[in-house]
Amino acid sequence: MPWTVLGRINLHASLIHAVVSRSSLFTKVPRASRNIQINGNLQSLNCQQKVHWSSRPPLDATKTVNVNNTSQNQVRNYWKMSVQSTIDDLTQVCIDLRQSVKKASSQEQKEAIALKHIKTYAGTGLKINDFAKGLEWFNVSASLSLRKELNGKIVILDFFTYCCINCMHILPDLDALEKKYHVQDGLVIIGVHSAKFANERDSSKVLAAVQRYNIEHPVVNDAKLSMWRDIGITCWPSLVMIGPSGQPLFVLVGEDHREELFLYTKVALEYFKSLNQIATNDIPIELASHILPVNKNLLFPGKVHTFMHNSIEKIVISDTGNNRILIMDTNGKVEYVVGGFSPALADGDFESARFNAPQGVCVLGDDIYVADNENHAIRKISLRDQRVTTVAGTGVQGRDYRGGKIGTAQELSSPWDVAIYHHEQGDKTVPILLIAIAGTHQIWALFLEDTIWWKNEKHKAGKCINIVGNGREANRNNSYAHAASLAQPSGLAVSQEFKSVFFADSESSTVRRVCLDKGSVLPVCGADNNPSNLHCFGDVDGKKYSAKLQHPLGVAWNRSDMLVYIADTYNHKIKKTDSEGNCVTVCGGGKPSKDASVSSMMKNLLKLGKHNDDNKTKNDVAFQFDEPSGLAVSQDGKILYVADTNNHCIKAIELDNVQNIRIIEVTLPETVSTLSDYTYNFSSKVSTQDSDLSISFVPTFKNSDLKMNVEAQQKWSLDLLTSNLIASKLHGELSEPVTVKIPSGKEEKKITIMMNMMLCKTSEVCLSKKIRINYSILRDEGSPTQVTENKELFVKE
Repeated sequence: MPWTVLGRINLHASLIHAVVSRSSLFTKVPRASRNIQINGNLQSLNCQQKVHWSSRPPLDATKTVNVNNTSQNQVRNYWKMSVQSTIDDLTQVCIDLRQSVKKASSQEQKEAIALKHIKTYAGTGLKINDFAKGLEWFNVSASLSLRKELNGKIVILDFFTYCCINCMHILPDLDALEKKYHVQDGLVIIGVHSAKFANERDSSKVLAAVQRYNIEHPVVNDAKLSMWRDIGITCWPSLVMIGPSGQPLFVLVGEDHREELFLYTKVALEYFKSLNQIATNDIPIELASHILPVNKNLLFPGKVHTFMHNSIEKIVISDTGNNRILIMDTNGKVEYVVGGFSPALADGDFESARFNAPQGVCVLGDDIYVADNENHAIRKISLRDQRVTTVAGTGVQGRDYRGGKIGTAQELSSPWDVAIYHHEQGDKTVPILLIAIAGTHQIWALFLEDTIWWKNEKHKAGKCINIVGNGREANRNNSYAHAASLAQPSGLAVSQEFKSVFFADSESSTVRRVCLDKGSVLPVCGADNNPSNLHCFGDVDGKKYSAKLQHPLGVAWNRSDMLVYIADTYNHKIKKTDSEGNCVTVCGGGKPSKDASVSSMMKNLLKLGKHNDDNKTKNDVAFQFDEPSGLAVSQDGKILYVADTNNHCIKAIELDNVQNIRIIEVTLPETVSTLSDYTYNFSSKVSTQDSDLSISFVPTFKNSDLKMNVEAQQKWSLDLLTSNLIASKLHGELSEPVTVKIPSGKEEKKITIMMNMMLCKTSEVCLSKKIRINYSILRDEGSPTQVTENKELFVKE
């Protein structure tokens, strides 16, 4: 039966999507408001309750079912309803449990509360059904089963959809948990991708999201929501912890559960180990990152912007996947590389500065402002001083819905885009940096000068404050900016002519408008006039509500033709609209297309079958898009630049003839590495006969305050650049040697080793470093057939 998504429940501190089944087993009736305390604030949770037509089965499902008079389907439905009832119960029980844990005065008391809960649910006899057969998996070389590879493990099922900002917010928590408890310790995290949008059901899109978000645990694409439906999940994100026999133990809904995750995992592992129920076996991990394009100078570019510098037009790109900003000319020659490959929050010169998945960029004079998304900060790049500084945000995700603090004292939540608005103030104009805060569904302002804003309110320079949106996720327009509700705003386009900012409201699949002279929020195109309906999406040209978009992420204003251009991301199209909402397609086939090299890798991985791309011309490839996310108009209004995110490139569209589309070949300076923070070159001699080479790497730190993070896995991956080489494994940890079998012959062989190292300073600041090792295997008749090497890596901050 189909499923109807009713909208997202807003808890302010923990936002979730709510979904209710239309299965014949359930009906929808209002549930009394639940009071839930989050971060010390009492919030009311209103949602829909699933009520069984039949009486609910008891929590203790160990009782015998008489199968002699019962069909297999009836038995299966009984157990299914039992699991669903338990999941429903656990959702509320774990909300209450959270409050009990918070009130506990010591760690021992907290662990005792968690242990009592685990013992209550460990013996119900219930088991979650296994994953459906035929699903596509990522980060593993084979599909996983709860009854086989995962039997004897504490498994956390993360039900997520990759468009959802709340789902993104819990990824750092899961990553931290994985670094503390490994698979061999008995913990496995499984991402169960349960799509909201039609585009998200495509396994190639899920793969791209896994790579883009650097997810390293196994992920399964449950495109038909089989697991979701089977156990009765209702919200994104939802975390379900199951015990070593598949029994549900905890259900955590929404975000902000790090403390609980660590507590419950620790206690569960200790308890079930004491019962000898935890298995230490490994699982076939094979990270999807190894199929990322190695010959690209961009990796998942998010946004693009044009500006004039010294009377010459320049383009600035957020090279999101590489955690850096590129400034280049219109031919693609990069003049400045700002930041490095390893994600971090660090100010400094262009080489030492670090970003974490930067998104939106805009320019004011000689300064480039950056929405440093996963650092939850706004950064400023000074072209004059060639330095990077942080101007807003603390580096940690915030839960403030009002703001009002100065600069770096003000916490932010996932800023996704930025734009400059020149505000008329008396006989002068003052610049205001507008910020799309996706994490709290609002638009904020950073006042760059002392400013008199709406209602003649005075704001000092550096003040950062919410100006649009009440924080409740919805598609609600209003004459009063603070009464409007937004839904994950992800793109901004200022029109000085209209004194407005147009924004791509991604989760409502709309383009909307804020009148910055009045403060009103208006619809432009997409969705419908039901503010609670966040699932009215499609691909239809039309006017206002008759037009349909699918999760647009980017907009650009063209003052030459007075039109807003739209990156209709999940429709893989570029569209345009006027201020009245007349929306039409400019270009794009509606289905994603990739260049031949990436396409073949995707198809091999996903086994999607053969496809002949030989007849495709270069312009055919350029004409197609794959989740374009950012747009910028050239200074003369004749060219539209597109950040074609999943194609890892920037494309230029001639607006006078949209059939003329070209890929801009980005050329980095020769001194810039394209793959890593550091590159090392080593070589070894082996015999011309069949030989074995074993290589171990020993890091040595040039900075006395650097050390290895002992709780993190230090990983390497191996790329056999030369054929006929055989490796014992393609992925491993730093403690394990790289071992390669080399067949007889005289020709030189080459391998590449990529290493991800997690380091810590004595100040307890953690750093991630990506290292590339180019290794040449030389042949010499007099060399041994068994060669063991220990290579030293000199690492600095």
